[in-house]
Amino acid sequence: VQLVESGGGLVEAGGSLRLSCVASGFTFEQYTIGWFRQTPGKERDWVSCIVLSDGTTHYRDSVKGRFTISSDDFKNTVHLEMNSLKPEDTAVYYCAARGGRLCYSSRHYFPTWGQGTQVTVSS
Repeated sequence: VQLVESGGGLVEAGGSLRLSCVASGFTFEQYTIGWFRQTPGKERDWVSCIVLSDGTTHYRDSVKGRFTISSDDFKNTVHLEMNSLKPEDTAVYYCAARGGRLCYSSRHYFPTWGQGTQVTVSS
């Protein structure tokens, strides 16, 4: 099982980025994919998740209306579209996978992780 993130970078406040998470080694539609983010010295916080079997999505309150999670089942890829970015969105973003149809906001329920991609939002 492998996850590979891409799409991070440096953007000005108010700008947009699109992160991608390509999955391999498992039956894509049987999993739930989550996005988390982490800044130095802090916990890895849950951002969003998508249940791949039915497309159900969930978001943390601070990103609702700005971030959109989606899946491309043909390409085994999950995207996180981030708009109206703020400096406080700066972090390393990770995608993670867990089997089944439940989305948890704790990292401990996700056994598989990507390597992370840096997102920096300048003020």
